[in-house]
Amino acid sequence: MPTSAQEVSDTTKQAAGWFDSHWQDWLAGGVRIVFIIVLALVLRAVVRKLITQLITRMTRPNDDDDEPTRLGGLLANTGVVNPERRQQRSEAIGSVLRSVASFTILGTAALMVLAALGVNLAPLLASAGVAGVAIGFGARNLVTDFLSGVFMIMEDQYGVGDEIDTGVATGTVLEVGLRVTKLRGAGGEIWYIRNGEVKRIANMSQGWSTASVDVQVGYKEDLVRVEALIQETAETLAKEAPFDELIWAPVSILGVESVAADSVVLRVEARTAPGKSLTVARALRQRLKAAFDLSGIKVKEEVAPAAGAAGAAAGTAAMVVATTAADAAPPSALADPTSPRYLATAPIPAPVKPADDAGAKSP
Repeated sequence: MPTSAQEVSDTTKQAAGWFDSHWQDWLAGGVRIVFIIVLALVLRAVVRKLITQLITRMTRPNDDDDEPTRLGGLLANTGVVNPERRQQRSEAIGSVLRSVASFTILGTAALMVLAALGVNLAPLLASAGVAGVAIGFGARNLVTDFLSGVFMIMEDQYGVGDEIDTGVATGTVLEVGLRVTKLRGAGGEIWYIRNGEVKRIANMSQGWSTASVDVQVGYKEDLVRVEALIQETAETLAKEAPFDELIWAPVSILGVESVAADSVVLRVEARTAPGKSLTVARALRQRLKAAFDLSGIKVKEEVAPAAGAAGAAAGTAAMVVATTAADAAPPSALADPTSPRYLATAPIPAPVKPADDAGAKSP
């Protein structure tokens, strides 16, 4: 601390000189920091706006059939997904891209502000690199799940409401996240599946499904008549609501699938809306059963046994039954007196003593 007026005056002059020599640097640094922050915010807003417009353009289906564009309809998948599914997918992709853009722009701006303040970034970047490597090794599963989720959404492998088979679980998709996919199984259970663990996916709700029906008829039935009846029944079903929207192509009869001693099986297929194959197959079986009943078509031939063999078998069975009943029943007083069983129950007669020859003689 200064102890005299001269020392106070000298210290004040030194402070004023130091301020005069550095205020320009401070002002320039402050202006540079403000400019960096404003530029980062403006760039972030512009990039987010461009991403939103790009996603909207990619989602919109291509209306110009003569000159298709590169971006138009890229995410639309015309004929595969509905507008709600398309909107949900575009929002998910746009959210991911906007988050990545904001993180990149604001992170770079923060590093530039620190550099403008005179902070040495070399140790900070080195520490961040080492920490990034350590976190990358420790959280590699998390990174794998995140990247897998991003590609699943961008490639539209499945969406909410789809019926999928992931290998480890099968069910309806309830939620698609960047790390976990939530499914509801057939029994009502909920599956949480990490996106990085999914090796294969079977989506039963995209494109179209196939309803396959095996029709069994008797061996002696006229197959030409049966095929005509099946075709007529299927066409009638396809014209009725709601099956007129579920059946997308005419029902085709592939032909004889198998032949047995008493029946013939025909294979029938129909292209249906996604996830509606079982509904169409059940309805077609019901209609075919009713049509066969009206037309008198048998589903199986009844093989009658030979008359002689049947008579012999019946006689043998009657004899066995009679013998069994006779053996099990006790003898009756009203039975035939000459039957062996009746005679066997007769009392044993007393033995007769022979007469004495000497006593029998007269004196």
